[in-house]
Amino acid sequence: MRLLLQRVSRAEVRVEGRAVGAIGTGLVALVGVGPDDTEALAAGLADKTVHLRIFRDDAGLTNRSLLDVAGGLLAVSQFTLFGDTHRGRRPSFIGAAPPALGAELYERFAAAVEARGVTVARGIFGAEMEIELVNDGPMTIWLDSAAG
Repeated sequence: MRLLLQRVSRAEVRVEGRAVGAIGTGLVALVGVGPDDTEALAAGLADKTVHLRIFRDDAGLTNRSLLDVAGGLLAVSQFTLFGDTHRGRRPSFIGAAPPALGAELYERFAAAVEARGVTVARGIFGAEMEIELVNDGPMTIWLDSAAG
């Protein structure tokens, strides 16, 4: 699995012009699933996401987690995180999981974050979505299950 996390002061996802998920302070997680990913990997990345210390404390240091700041998570499926641009000018997405596995593990990741006490808003798997966010920092972190 691959996650692109962005620390935000607010974020919203829309489908066909209608808001389907929104958060205030927290993280936007663009979630990509690979063909060999498992429920255990999804749970491990959920745990890392909620405990990652990337929010400022009173001294301005990044010592607080999503749990510490009572932040929310906006999870958005993003198979294009597995885009391969090594050959040619058009990305290949054959490295992404098939849709059924992608949908299942995307949901498992979101549910695992919720189980750890974080409110989760979601996009709609497979839909064309618009995401509006205010990146705080900016702070953007890449998590890849292969990299631990």
